[in-house]
Amino acid sequence: MIIIITGTPGTGKSTLAKALAKKLKIHCIDANKVIDEYKLKEAYDKKRKSYIVDEKKLSKILIKLTKLYPDCIIDSHMAHEMPKKHVDLCIVTKTELKTLKKRLEKRKYSKAKVQENLQAEIFEICHTEAQEKGHKIILIDTAKNKIDTCIKLIQNEISENKR
Repeated sequence: MIIIITGTPGTGKSTLAKALAKKLKIHCIDANKVIDEYKLKEAYDKKRKSYIVDEKKLSKILIKLTKLYPDCIIDSHMAHEMPKKHVDLCIVTKTELKTLKKRLEKRKYSKAKVQENLQAEIFEICHTEAQEKGHKIILIDTAKNKIDTCIKLIQNEISENKR
């Protein structure tokens, strides 16, 4: 089973991905490490203070990695860009805006980048884009649910899909 976890940066994707992979005893692919390993950073956006990544190249590499790890979780705010046919389940994380703002500030994001990510969360960009791709989606609110509860919700959904 290929599970992707997407959402605005700071919503709890990586924490959930690692915990879920451990619980399910499957491999977890951190797309940020893939981006570094395969040198997918194309340019640096000075205004946003972040790198520009070719999402199509990333998607192709992630698809190849799923051949090596047919049961895995892919963790990235860009994971929903993968084609639907290569994904069994898309988990979209969300959180409260106050919580998100604190997390992003703790990461030392610039004010502009914090605002950009808060806007992405308000407008549910990752969720909307995942819907547009046609993914089977579970929406997980990491502010309202502890990690164990999130995992149980996901496990229940996986069990329902196998029936």
